[in-house]
Amino acid sequence: MSKILNYKFCLLFIILIIAAFLRLYNLTPTNGGLPPGLYPDEAIDGNNALEGFKVFYPENNGREGLFIDIQAVFLKVLMPLNGDNPEPWMLRIVSVVFGILTVLGVYFLAKELFNGLRENEILALLSSFFLAVSFWHINFSRISFRAIMAPAFLVWGLFLLLKALNQTKNNFQFSIFNFQSISKNFLLLSIIGGLIYGLGFHSYIAYRATPLLILIVLSIYWLQNKEKVVRKKIILVASGYTLMAIIVFAPLGIYFLKNPADFFGRTGQLSITHSASPLKDLGLNILKTAAMFNFVGDSNWRHNYAGRPELFLPVGILFLIGMFMGLKILFKKTPKEEHSLACVVLFSWLIIAALPVVISNEGIPHALRSLLMIPPVIILAGFGAIWFYKFVKNDNSVLKTKILNVSIFFFFLLLFFEAYYTYFIKWGKNYNVQGAFSADYVAIGRELNALPKEMPKYVVVQAGGVDVRGIPMPAQTVMYITNTFLPEKQKEKNIYYILPNQISEIPPDSYVATLK
Repeated sequence: MSKILNYKFCLLFIILIIAAFLRLYNLTPTNGGLPPGLYPDEAIDGNNALEGFKVFYPENNGREGLFIDIQAVFLKVLMPLNGDNPEPWMLRIVSVVFGILTVLGVYFLAKELFNGLRENEILALLSSFFLAVSFWHINFSRISFRAIMAPAFLVWGLFLLLKALNQTKNNFQFSIFNFQSISKNFLLLSIIGGLIYGLGFHSYIAYRATPLLILIVLSIYWLQNKEKVVRKKIILVASGYTLMAIIVFAPLGIYFLKNPADFFGRTGQLSITHSASPLKDLGLNILKTAAMFNFVGDSNWRHNYAGRPELFLPVGILFLIGMFMGLKILFKKTPKEEHSLACVVLFSWLIIAALPVVISNEGIPHALRSLLMIPPVIILAGFGAIWFYKFVKNDNSVLKTKILNVSIFFFFLLLFFEAYYTYFIKWGKNYNVQGAFSADYVAIGRELNALPKEMPKYVVVQAGGVDVRGIPMPAQTVMYITNTFLPEKQKEKNIYYILPNQISEIPPDSYVATLK
């Protein structure tokens, strides 16, 4: 048994190494760095991080503060290593960490979801690997967008909730000092799970739909367990989980009570309710979102290799198989299989995570706004892979088994090399990606850094965008690269930002750069 456990641990370790490699390789500017440049939405997070700590940052349509506050810590540690100059990778390393944590979390979640399935360990490893090599997830694990935290918090929060609920059926006596048995301590698991789940509300606006998923999970366990003792434990789990989540959410909740307009942000502006035909748009959005996995994906070069399906074809097919088998289990007339609970959770998760996407009217299909859909999609692909393996291996022929195992090995190699080629070569070297990440603005910032401090330097911001303290958003990239977001820093480095109608105010012998 210990040899089997060590073997599976080694496989998980290899998967995490692959995940880390695909998210860390060429992140720094040594060989050009990918993604190239720094999009202004990323840059303003860095500028706010250099400014201080807040629970919510109202500029740029409003952003929950946790991601930026974590970036502030990383910048304090990393900037001194680079002559106190901020770099794009210093912001993006936070996304890398959350991306890798999600790959690990999917393993534990899938294993717990399908704990009634004999192959649950293999399914968990497959799901984790599929996520590790997913272009969709790799891409956002290397971009400084706070949304990457949302699936990480939900995966770990849900795993701990399920773990706690499954432990309610055991005769374990709770003791807060019994840390050696934490994996069996249902109340302690629920409190830790609630803490992690609550942090998710500080990640991304789409996360606010997830309490419905938690309610569904708790309701299923309540209905499936009639014993009074077990139900009392379920109440304890639900209470501990919910109370801790509320406590963690409280600082942000208090902020929203004081600033209700910030609660909605751009949601109201993008809603289909402002459309001339909301029902038609809703139907089209649902179709486009469903089609993005296997047919036509996000067309934004920042989010995707424009138009490419979000899933690589073989994984996309396994996802469809997993969907079909899951629906077959749910609609069986005979008594449900043990893993029907997993199917209910995954399908509910898909629908709930899709809600914030389909009710908006911006850039559908939208890979960024759909990030919360990645874990259930990937786990269903893992479920489909298990079924497909069983289907292909329908006899005990030794030769056939060996051929099948060799084929599986090369299939895994294919997924890895496809992920590498698509991201680092096909997408990474595409000219459109340079523009999508404002690479020219980063180049201007580096030019300004290379000039003498005593030389007056003026940046004329012709490009339009959301107003940030009197200057359009595109200037945020140059401000971050030069560390001149704050007025005192601008004065110290002799770098100033003006609008086109202020060009006449530029002193003679000044260096002038223009953002178009």
